[in-house]
Amino acid sequence: MSALAERAETADGYRVRRTLPLRVELVRQLKRRRTLVMGAILAVLPFVLVVAFAIGGDPGSRNGQVTLMDTATASGANFAAVNLFVSAGFLLVIPVALFCGDTVASEAGWSSLRYLLAAPVPRARLLWSKLVVGLGMSLAAMVLLPVVAVAVGTAAYGWGPLEIPTGGSLPAGTAAQRLVVVVAYIFVSQLVTAGLAFWLSTKTDAPLGAVGGAVGLTIVGNVLDAVTALGHWRDFLPAHWQFAWADAVQPRPEWSGMIQGTAVSITYALVLFALAFRGFARKDVVS
Repeated sequence: MSALAERAETADGYRVRRTLPLRVELVRQLKRRRTLVMGAILAVLPFVLVVAFAIGGDPGSRNGQVTLMDTATASGANFAAVNLFVSAGFLLVIPVALFCGDTVASEAGWSSLRYLLAAPVPRARLLWSKLVVGLGMSLAAMVLLPVVAVAVGTAAYGWGPLEIPTGGSLPAGTAAQRLVVVVAYIFVSQLVTAGLAFWLSTKTDAPLGAVGGAVGLTIVGNVLDAVTALGHWRDFLPAHWQFAWADAVQPRPEWSGMIQGTAVSITYALVLFALAFRGFARKDVVS
């Protein structure tokens, strides 16, 4: 090892933990226009649904079958549950793919990635900071939607028990707790998309490619889950369990589906995150 390298490792004031602090990365990402636009879209959705129900009238059962959508105007809790139901399959995929897929690729696209590493910020430290912030912002997006929905729904329809389509209801306090569980499960189920986006972000200099690739692969998973001919093979698809949270908003919640979905999602996510760190550690960064 050269004297210059030894001096670089022992330079006065240099501490690995002080490079690219989480608060610095968080502030940088919060100030970006795409963050503000994504937050505005999620915050506006509940208002759009209220207007839609006001124009189209209260939803009603069809063919004698009552669905969660039919109970949307029963209370603020029901309205929040409906917002999560219509968003979980696609809309909530977008912020996860955006915040986790744009983070590293955008630095490469701006030609600033090599300067961050020359600071010097260790590669693992850089990825860790960006991953934590990306996941944190994804979780914030998922929390923002039901919080705004509860506020808007309560103002429009009042606060009360969560009416269950299959019969019965949950007290308002219990309903709030169950909605927290629902949001937590949706976040965990989206870790696969986060892993895909983050891994692709370390492979390309085009943020749109990483974000679009993650969204596209997620859609492919949904399509494969619709192929009933696959039989039990669908149990290994994260998309197969994305609506298992519906079991949590029952008088007697059933946890088996959510447990299986959590196990599948975390397994895929850990593999994808590991691939991202391993590949980036060996990557020749020139941008």
